[in-house]
Amino acid sequence: MRDLTEENVTEAVLEKFASTPDPRLQAVMASFIKHLHGFIRDVEPTEEEWFQGITFLTELGQMCDDVRQENILWSDTLGVSILVDSINHRRPEGASQSTVLGPFYREGAPDFENCGDIGANTEGHSTRIRGRILDFEGNPVANACLDVWQTAPNGLYEVQDPEQPEYNLRGKFYSDDNGYYELLTVAPVSYSIPTDGPVGKMLNATGVHPLRPAHVHFIVTAEGYEPVVTQLFTEGDEYLDSDAVFGVKNSLVVEYQSSSDDEEFLVNYDFVLVRSAHRQ
Repeated sequence: MRDLTEENVTEAVLEKFASTPDPRLQAVMASFIKHLHGFIRDVEPTEEEWFQGITFLTELGQMCDDVRQENILWSDTLGVSILVDSINHRRPEGASQSTVLGPFYREGAPDFENCGDIGANTEGHSTRIRGRILDFEGNPVANACLDVWQTAPNGLYEVQDPEQPEYNLRGKFYSDDNGYYELLTVAPVSYSIPTDGPVGKMLNATGVHPLRPAHVHFIVTAEGYEPVVTQLFTEGDEYLDSDAVFGVKNSLVVEYQSSSDDEEFLVNYDFVLVRSAHRQ
């Protein structure tokens, strides 16, 4: 087709990609083209506005490095990350729910014994998180790995803050033969996602706040079970209902109880895993 118009250009582009060899890629491209062209028809951007959009995408890529992933942050703030996560991790009621990974996960966290302290180098209110790793029938899961990380009380992850020691507030713990795990850390705080890049400009222009409720990240894995990427949120945090990345779920909100001597907070939480063979 060479006589392209506003009315027939979408059909022409779809026809061009119709012979894509991989069926899944062909379906993805067709849907993407239809929705993208539909967006353009709906919004009718000026040429200047469309160039601003292209510039925004360019800046997203330029902001990414081995520490920061601005594209993930953009996906998070548009609710896309949690939607993709929810579609890909449908679990039966009663199993631990997943939520967004976030842009600051780091592989290679050091191993700790049970009751180890990932916050030993950080001032803050001492917090003990403990519980069990169970299967869906309530049986203990031994030697499950809990990969844990969080921000410091200044609201920064270790990779953002040169003043924090390497792998500060990051660690891997393992459940014992009865499925028990226990770790020490400091109480997490609510904090702002990075706003010095294009995502921050987007939020500022739209009047959307960049704040996340206090939470601790977990990736729980065990042989024969589906991994769970999740977070435990602090009950009472003012941003639970307006999380900048839409990550909060009721089952992941936990109480921070004071110990008898008020020297530390206590959090009890059991993770319930689903065997890998399970599918909804």
